Parts: sequence; C-alpha cells; structure tokens
Amino acid sequence: MRVVIAEDSVLLREGLTRLLTDRGHDVVAGVGDADALVKTIADLDGRGELPDVVVADVRMPPTHTDEGVRAAVTLRGVHPGLGVLVLSQYVEERYATELLAGSSRGVGYLLKDRVADVREFVDAVVRVAEGGTALDPEVVAQLLGRSRKQDVLAGLTPREREVLGLMAEGRTNSAIARQLVVSDGAVEKHVSNIFLKLGLAPSDGDHRRVLAVLTYLNS
Repeated sequence: MRVVIAEDSVLLREGLTRLLTDRGHDVVAGVGDADALVKTIADLDGRGELPDVVVADVRMPPTHTDEGVRAAVTLRGVHPGLGVLVLSQYVEERYATELLAGSSRGVGYLLKDRVADVREFVDAVVRVAEGGTALDPEVVAQLLGRSRKQDVLAGLTPREREVLGLMAEGRTNSAIARQLVVSDGAVEKHVSNIFLKLGLAPSDGDHRRVLAVLTYLNS
C-alpha cells in the first residue's frame, strides 16, 4: 500500500509514518499543509505514481479550519479512485457530511484518538485504500443520532440501527455478528431489512452498504 500523509504536526506525521512503514506499507510522501498535499498528489500522478490512499488532518495551515478536508474533497473530484482518510480532533459533522456526500468508495473519517489503537488504525487505512469505508464510531453515533429526527430511518428497529452503525464503521457481516454475538444469518437478515426499508434496490450492488448510511445525509 502506497500512502501520502498530510499533517502539520511533525511529531504526529512521523509517528503515523512509523506505524505504517513498520507494517510493510510505503509512505511515499509526508507534507505539512493542504497546498503541498494537492501539489504532491499532482506530481505523483504526473509520474504515474498515484498513491493508494491519502491520510490527512482536517485542520491544516494557514488558518487551521478546514484546509485539509477541502483538499481531500478536491482530490476526490480529480482522482475518484484515490482513497482518502481524514483525521480530526473532534467530531465535526459538517466536514464528515461534506466528505461523504460524493462517491462512497474509499472514504474514511477517524478521530485522532483512534490512532492509539494501532491495529484498528492501520486496518482502517488499508480498508480505505482498497475502496472500502472507515467511519469512527463517534462520527457514526452523532450522524445517526441526528438522523433519528428524520423520517428516513424511522422504520428501523433498534437492532437494525445498531447493525447500520457497525456497517458504517466498515465492518463486514461476519465482524458485525461477532460484535453482537449473533449468527451470520441473523446479521444478513438485518442488513436485508435495512436495504428494504431504505428503498435500496439490489441493482445498487455493493454500494448499498454505504448508501444505507448515507441515505439520511441527503434527506
């Protein structure tokens, strides 16, 4: 896996680099601001060396507001196949929604505290690089909590909401079954019910897993 890291804290940037390289991944560049990130990706693409995933801080110089996520959205528009995982100190719902509003493949949003769980963090980076989704449980909790006020999810049972939250974190059916201590078949039934209640047709393919989480964002 080839990774570019965008983080203005040198200490954290070097720490992330060490975490990934120690596990056999190739960090091809590390930058400290959003402009450098966009330029680096353009340069790598020009050489035919586009990375698999970008790990970027939401807030970066010069204003430390939303430069990182803006750059992430820009890069997703230019390179739809590029995985983007953003890191944030807090759950910032607007930024999460903006990032998720485009293509649902290869997107992640994690709190920085999650990096302390090395295995979970590296798994999330790999999942996003492979075109999957990785949403922090706290992000999911806030987004789904807001959605309870909307009719779109009103028909889901508490257990289906729980399964939906785990789906949003990028977990497979087997992983959800282990988490909830139920059979794989039970999870498959819950997932099918979620798709049915949210009006997601089989023709939507594998994207239904992410669309099930994103439906309420567009309601």
